[in-house]
Amino acid sequence: MTREDLQNIRELRKDIFLAAYSSGGSHAHLASSFSIVEILYVLYMKGILKYRSGEPLWKDRDILVISKGHASLATYAILAMAGFFDREELFTFCGGKTRLGGEPSMLLVPGVESSSTGSLGHGLSFGAGAALANKMDKSGSKVYVIIGDGECEEGTIWEAAMSAARHRLDNLTAILDNNRIQKMGSVVDATGIDSWESRWRAFGWHIIRADGHDTDSLAGAFGDPGEEGKPRLVIADTVKGKGVSIMENNPDWHFKMPNKRELKTVIQELGITGEELLNCRKHTSWH
Repeated sequence: MTREDLQNIRELRKDIFLAAYSSGGSHAHLASSFSIVEILYVLYMKGILKYRSGEPLWKDRDILVISKGHASLATYAILAMAGFFDREELFTFCGGKTRLGGEPSMLLVPGVESSSTGSLGHGLSFGAGAALANKMDKSGSKVYVIIGDGECEEGTIWEAAMSAARHRLDNLTAILDNNRIQKMGSVVDATGIDSWESRWRAFGWHIIRADGHDTDSLAGAFGDPGEEGKPRLVIADTVKGKGVSIMENNPDWHFKMPNKRELKTVIQELGITGEELLNCRKHTSWH
């Protein structure tokens, strides 16, 4: 991981928080967004995804569906860094006149490929359908879907997993944000499942494991050619709330903004200045 990568990743987490702060915390899922920052960064900024930010509907683009739609802040931050819209627009998040709602809309935001991902469990079905369409069109474009481990409690995930294997969708890659925490506690306490690998393999998927916060590990996983006729699952081992010590591995931060005492820790660890806090509020006319 280069120094530039580390700096860019820190800037993404900073922008995620500042966008949430600018909105007063409305619909902000900070910890869920922080856990997928490196995944998104590698996909968009390290040559994995084919896209044109100036031509969002380019017919030969790869498709990325973020099924855990509540991580919208991470989605918006990387789309801004990739050039789909101006960074300043991040600070209109959840305002009355904004395009950037709590759940991303493909009808409003350039670069967003699917709506209705706030209701968990649907993104993989959408992605499998897109991958099947690409196969039928003999397109070389690929489809990527980011899902949460808590989201794997949804039955539609497994319907899509079976369908993808049945149709031999080796142009489909699911990325499991394996942060082990869901809204009210740990995933293992809710499901009794402490390892997803054997279950997805039994459904006919090629499994790859990666450190979800290491760019080199992720790039290697995405570069794995997989097996002909099998969809791929990258299990990205992550930390919910990564980058802020009080949020890391803490279920209390699924849907929460810091109080005054906690704010000091956040701005110190993310390197946020007082001026940046003030500047991100200058779009208050949008709220």
